[in-house]
Amino acid sequence: MVSHSTVERAQRFKQLHAQYKPLVLPTVWDVWSARTAVAAGFPALTVGSHPLADSRGADDHEGQTFEEVLAAVRPIIAAVDVPVSVDLEAGYGQEPADLVAGLIEVGGVGLNIEDTVHSDGGRVRSTREHASYVAGLRTAADDAGVPVWVNGRTDLFVHAQEASDVLDEAIERLRALEEAGADSVYPVGVQDDDGLLAAVTGALSVPVNSTAHPVRHDLERFRRLGVGRITYGPLLQLAMADTMKDMLRPWAP
Repeated sequence: MVSHSTVERAQRFKQLHAQYKPLVLPTVWDVWSARTAVAAGFPALTVGSHPLADSRGADDHEGQTFEEVLAAVRPIIAAVDVPVSVDLEAGYGQEPADLVAGLIEVGGVGLNIEDTVHSDGGRVRSTREHASYVAGLRTAADDAGVPVWVNGRTDLFVHAQEASDVLDEAIERLRALEEAGADSVYPVGVQDDDGLLAAVTGALSVPVNSTAHPVRHDLERFRRLGVGRITYGPLLQLAMADTMKDMLRPWAP
């Protein structure tokens, strides 16, 4: 049975996406980072696959099993009173219904799903295949009675030699994800290109997620370019690692 608090958090998460333009979701990886981000004033969070894996001594790109990821994020979600989304990579080989059921069981109310299938040689799903998977997630969430926020991601830009060469294909894919029920879409790898980012945001009706660096990037720039949602991917953890090394270096032998 789905807890009432999980449904309430999911509804709150949806409201936050409408309230903030863009909604900034600090990407956390453990209880400490989650509590720190909430204490800094953020109303929702996301758990990133890369920083989570790094914090556990595992590899990104589905180097952990789905069960291991759920066990790791359960205490993170329980430690804070805000909605938490979880990066579930390409789904860990799970059927959409099983993926959603596991997420809901640990209290997660949003998910990120990408089209690079690392468990299958790193192949990239076709537009139709990825949209079909997203549609399955949407149906499973609806059947469970929890408005899980689905962030549909494409890696087409990072796989291309020239990102501009795949712009039309990427927009077609993101539109297909929107039609399949994605609440937001995530074109990875274009956060530093104003033209590409603006082209994507102008072509979609749902919020477009962008990666950001917490120090090097500017929130107002993303707002001006029409970005509706911001996550940090591994960049917050990497920025903190750089700062920690700078602090410790004078003390090293």
